[in-house]
Amino acid sequence: MFKWFSLLALLLVAIYIGQSNRQDLPDFNELIETASPAVVKIDSVQKITGAGMSQMNERDIPDIFREPHQGGGAGEAHATGSGFIISSDGYVLTNEHVVENAHEVVIKLIDRREFEAKVIGIDLRSDLALLKIDAQNLPKIEFADSDRVKVGDWALAIGSPFGLDYSVSAGIISAIGRSIPTKNGDNYVPFIQSDVAINPGNSGGPLLNLAGEVVGINSQIFTHSGGSIGLSFAVPSGVAVDVISQLKSKGRVDRGWLGVYVQEVDKSLARSSGLTKTQGALVAQVEAGSPAAVAGMQAGDIILYFDDEEIIESGDLPHVVGLLPPGSQTKAQLIRGKEKKTLDVIVGTLPDGLIP
Repeated sequence: MFKWFSLLALLLVAIYIGQSNRQDLPDFNELIETASPAVVKIDSVQKITGAGMSQMNERDIPDIFREPHQGGGAGEAHATGSGFIISSDGYVLTNEHVVENAHEVVIKLIDRREFEAKVIGIDLRSDLALLKIDAQNLPKIEFADSDRVKVGDWALAIGSPFGLDYSVSAGIISAIGRSIPTKNGDNYVPFIQSDVAINPGNSGGPLLNLAGEVVGINSQIFTHSGGSIGLSFAVPSGVAVDVISQLKSKGRVDRGWLGVYVQEVDKSLARSSGLTKTQGALVAQVEAGSPAAVAGMQAGDIILYFDDEEIIESGDLPHVVGLLPPGSQTKAQLIRGKEKKTLDVIVGTLPDGLIP
C-alpha cells in the first residue's frame, strides 16, 4: 500500500512540475498575430557588374560574418529581405544592404498588397535604410528601449528567410554590446547577439521582445555555410531610433568624432599602468587637429571612461563616441603612465572614412 501511495505521489509531483514548466514558457501566439501585419517582405532590383551581389558582399565582409540576404547573377540582382512598418503613414525600416544600389524596391504586406517604395535615406555605418510607401492607416510596431535588454531575455524574429514569407523563429538574447564590423569595416553599432534562427531573407526584419516591441533590427549572422548556426546580430533599437530621426530631418546621419586610433590593453600594459585588470582603450595615435588632440590626448593614454560610460574593450569607444551628437561637451577619464587624468572634450563630426 505504501509503495503504491509513493508511486502515486511521485506521479502527481511529476504532473505538477510538467504543468508548471509549461506555464513558465511564453505563449507567442498573440504576439505573432499582433506584430505580423506590420512586418513586410522587400524585393529589390539592383544593377551590378561582374559577379553577383551575394558573392561581392561575402568578399568584403571580414572573417565569416555575413549579411543574411539573397543575391542574383551578373547584370541585375534580385535581393529579398524583410522590414517593418514604423508609422501608420507608411514609413518602413530595413537594412541598407537590402536596398543597396536598387533602382526598384517593392514592399509586400501580409494582406498581399504591394507598394513601390521610395528610399528616404540610408546609413551605411549602421546598415539601416528608411523607406516610404504611399499608404495610410497601416499597422505598425513600436520600439523598445534597447538599454533595458538583458542577456537571457526571450526574443522572436519575423521575416522571409529564403523567401518563405512571415516565418517566425524564437530564442534568447545571448549577449549585448558586441563589436561586429560591417562590410565597410565600420564599428559604430553595439550589436545585440541572439540565438534566434536568422537566415538569408531575414535581413531588416524585427527582433521582438515578449511585449511585441522591436529591440533590434536583424542585420548579420556568423556562419560557415551561409545559413543559421545560432549566432545572429541585430542593430539595437536605440541606434535605429536615432538614425530614423536624423534621416527624416536631414536625410543623413551625423556621428560624434574623437579622432583616435585605439588598441586593446594587454596584461603587461595594465600591470605597468597600475590597473588591476585589462580594460580600457589604448590610444595608439591621435589625429592632428582632431577633438582628441585639442583636448590634450596623447598616444599611450588609456581611456577608461568616456561620457561617463565605462570602456571595457577598445571597441566600446566608437560605440559611445559615435552615438554622441556633434558639439557635445563631455569628459574623458584616462590613465597616463600611472596618473589618472580627466580631460574636457568637445565631440566633433565624423567625416566620411575617418576614425572615431
